[in-house]
Amino acid sequence: MQKEINPSLSPIKKPDWLKIRMQHTDEFRQIKQNIKEKKLFTVCTEASCPNIHECWAAKTATIMILGDTCTRACKFCHVKSGNPKGLIDRQEIENAVEMVGIMNLAYVVITSVDRDDLPDQGSGHFAAVIEKIRATHTTTKIEVLIPDFSAEPAHMHRLAQSRPFVIGQNIETVEHLTHEVRDRRAGYKKTLDCLAFYKTHYPQIATKSSLMVGLGEGQEEIFATLKDLRRVNVDIVTLGQYLRPSMRHLPVVKYYTPQEFEEMKEKAYSLGFSFVASGPLVRSSYKAAEYLKFIEARSTLSV
Repeated sequence: MQKEINPSLSPIKKPDWLKIRMQHTDEFRQIKQNIKEKKLFTVCTEASCPNIHECWAAKTATIMILGDTCTRACKFCHVKSGNPKGLIDRQEIENAVEMVGIMNLAYVVITSVDRDDLPDQGSGHFAAVIEKIRATHTTTKIEVLIPDFSAEPAHMHRLAQSRPFVIGQNIETVEHLTHEVRDRRAGYKKTLDCLAFYKTHYPQIATKSSLMVGLGEGQEEIFATLKDLRRVNVDIVTLGQYLRPSMRHLPVVKYYTPQEFEEMKEKAYSLGFSFVASGPLVRSSYKAAEYLKFIEARSTLSV
C-alpha cells in the first residue's frame, strides 16, 4: 500500500550512524580561506556537506552557478526560492575557472538552481562555464548536475554540446511521491525523458541520477525507480538518506540502516548500473570521480 507524506509527523530521532564529527586539516582550512577571500562558493561549504573532507582530499568539489535563488520550490530543498528577474552574474564563468585552479581540481561538478525566468533556462550560461573550464584546465573532468530546462530540446542540445564528462539530473523520489516532494513544474516522467534524450543524442556522455529515501516510499517503489532509470540507460546512480533541512520542510518518515543501503546498492548493480554510491550520507556528487576510475580501469582491461 502506498503511503502519503504526513507533514504533521513528529520528528523521529536521528540514528547514531548519521552523527559525524568534522576533522579540519591545515590544508582544508587554507583552501577554505582562499575561497572565502576571493568570494567564491562551493555547494560543499554552503550546504555543510558531511563528505566535504573526503571529496576535497580527492581533488573533487561541486560549484553552484546561476545565483542563489531558485525559481522552483521543492519541499525537500533548503535553497532560497524566488524570482531572480533574469539576472545573471557573468563573472561566475571566470570565478568557476579560478576555483578549479585554486583547489587544483581533477574533477569538478557544476550545478545550479532552476532558472525558469530565463529564455534558455540557463543552459547557455551552463555551457559557457563548461567550455571555459575545459579550455583553461584541459585535464579536469567536468560533471554537471542540471535542471530539466523544461525538457526543451534546443536547451538540452546547447548544454550537451559543451561536452561535459557526465550529465546528471536527479529523479529525487519515487513516482507517487513526486508531486508531494518536488515543485509542480518538475516531473518523474520529465526527468526520465530528459535523461533518455541525452543518452539517445549523446551516447558517449555518461548519464547519472540520484534518489533520496526516507520520505515514505516502499522498497518495491525504490526498485521500480531504479528499473526506470536503467530503462533509459542511466549509467550512474546515487542513493542517500533524506535529511530534513528545517521544520518547514517535509519530515523524515524513516531512517534507513547502512545494511539496507548496501542491499539497495547490490540491487542497483544487478540491474546493470556502471557505478553506484549508496549510503546514509551519500549525496548526488558523492565520490563523483569514482566513475572516472571505473572508466580508466575498464580501458586498461580492454587493452
